[in-house]
Amino acid sequence: LAVMVVLVFGNVVLRYAFNSGITVSEELSRWAFVWLTFLGAIVALREHGHLGTDMLVGRLGPAGKRVCLGVAQGFMLWMTWLMGTGAWAQTVINLDVEAPVSGWSMAWVYAVGVVFAVSSGLILLREFWRTVTGQLSEADLVMVQESEDLAQLDELHLNQSQTFKKH
Repeated sequence: LAVMVVLVFGNVVLRYAFNSGITVSEELSRWAFVWLTFLGAIVALREHGHLGTDMLVGRLGPAGKRVCLGVAQGFMLWMTWLMGTGAWAQTVINLDVEAPVSGWSMAWVYAVGVVFAVSSGLILLREFWRTVTGQLSEADLVMVQESEDLAQLDELHLNQSQTFKKH
């Protein structure tokens, strides 16, 4: 993020103040944004930070929640597989394609899809295994929050309960 800010802001200052600029700034900042987005998605997946709705699943019993979570994780694994195979194909196709400004391989843009697919696939496989083997508590079977406010409130309660257990 800092590299993106420096490139874009530095380019604006150089253009207006010195009538010059950093030629590759727009291209590299776009690439950095793509990488930042995908890496952020990996972190959000790992921390169960994605928003969703639990209107139906929240009303089910433990077995229903476990089945729904397993099916959802199965679909996520399938989508991750599709994304990974597509990203790999695009990375290979674009190995010899040069970016217009920097001349670097365009495979770098698509390689983040491979990194995402491998990382999220491992996370999802681990979570799926925990779901199937019954290692998750009933509270853990609903892995989405209705809103960011509820997610932050749950995190606050978790931190308070951990502090209480220590004392």
